[in-house]
Amino acid sequence: MSLDHRLSPEHEELRRTVEEFAHDVVAPKIGDFYEAHEFPYEIVRQMGAMGLFGLPFPEEYGGMGGDYLALGIALEELARVDSSVAITLEAGVSLGAMPLYRFGTEEQKREWLPRMCSGEILGAFGLTEPECGSDASGTRTTAVRDEQTGEWVINGSKCFITNSGTDITGLVTVTAVTGRKDDGAPLISTIIVPSGTPGFTVAAPYSKVGWNASDTRELSFSDVRVPLANLLGEEGRGYAQFLRILDEGRIAISALATGLAQGCVDESVAYANTRMAFGKPIGANQAIQFKLADMEMRAHTARVTWRDAASRLLAGEPFKKQAALGKLYSSEIAVTNAREATQIHGGYGFMNEYPVARMWRDSKILEIGEGTSEVQRMLIARELGVG
Repeated sequence: MSLDHRLSPEHEELRRTVEEFAHDVVAPKIGDFYEAHEFPYEIVRQMGAMGLFGLPFPEEYGGMGGDYLALGIALEELARVDSSVAITLEAGVSLGAMPLYRFGTEEQKREWLPRMCSGEILGAFGLTEPECGSDASGTRTTAVRDEQTGEWVINGSKCFITNSGTDITGLVTVTAVTGRKDDGAPLISTIIVPSGTPGFTVAAPYSKVGWNASDTRELSFSDVRVPLANLLGEEGRGYAQFLRILDEGRIAISALATGLAQGCVDESVAYANTRMAFGKPIGANQAIQFKLADMEMRAHTARVTWRDAASRLLAGEPFKKQAALGKLYSSEIAVTNAREATQIHGGYGFMNEYPVARMWRDSKILEIGEGTSEVQRMLIARELGVG
C-alpha cells in the first residue's frame, strides 16, 4: 500500500470545488438557517446539482463514478464551514443510499438510486430505537409476513433518525425482527419503507443542542404495509448489513469531524490575527500560538487517519479497526479543538454569530452518533484480540 496520502489531481479538484461552494454559498447563509432551526433546502438542492449525493456511486445509477475517498473529501470541506450541511450529505449517502447500493436488487437500485444520487430525494437509516442504541441487536420493531396480501406488516418505532422528515425524504430503510433463530435470538431484516406509506408517522423535529439546520426525527410504524419485495438484501441479514454500513459510515463521520476540527483552526487563526489586546494581535502571544499549533496537529493527524481507513476500504483490505480508530480520534479531537477555539475567541466565542459557537455545539454528537467512543474502543480492543 502506498503511504502517500496526498490527493490525486482529480480529488484535489473536487476538494477545491467543494471548498469554494462551502465558503461562497454555505457560509453566508447557514447561520440564519441554524438559528431558525430550518432545513436549508436550496443549499441541499445545489449540492445535488453538483453531484455530491452521487459521489461514490457508479454512473449507471446516476452517480458520479467516484469513491469513498471523494465523499470524505467533500464532507471534510463542508464541515470546515458547517456540520448541519455536512451531516445531511453524510447521512443521505452513507446511511440512506449506500444500503441500497450494497444490498439492493437491481430493480431496487434502478428505482431509488438515480433520484438519491441527484439529491431529488433523501434516504434515511432506521436503526436506533428508544430502548436500543449501541445494542442494535436489541431491536424491538417487528415485521410480519402477510402471505395472503404479499406484504410485510411493520410495527415499532425509531428515534434520532437523520433526514427522515424533510419534504424531499423518499424512503427509510428500517431494521425489524422478522423471526427467531433456533436459540431464540432475533432474525433482523432490513425493509424499505417509502415516505407517505399509511401508518408510517414522522414526529416533529427534535429540539437539539447542535446540527440545528439538519433534520432529525422520531418515527413510528403502526401496521405499516409494504410489499414483500421491499426486503433489502437477505432476510435475517439486516444486522450484519448495517454493521458493514456503519463501518463505512465511520470513515465518513471521521472526515466530517476532521473538517470541524480544521474549521476551528481556520476561524481561530483569522481571529487571532485581527483581535487586538494590549496593543497587539492576540496571535502574538505564545499561549495562543501553542493552542493553534496543537489544534493544527490534531486536525492533520485526524486527516491522515481517516484517509488511511478510506484507502484500505478502496483497496478491498480489512478496515474495521482503522475506521474505528479514525472515528474515535477525530471525534474526540473535534470536541477539543472546538473548546479551544471558543476559548481563543473569548466572549465572542459564546455568541452564535461566530461560527465557532456552532462548531462547539455541533462537536459533541460526533462522540456519540454512528457508534459511541466507548463502542469504538470495544471494537479496537476486539480487533487487537483482547476482551
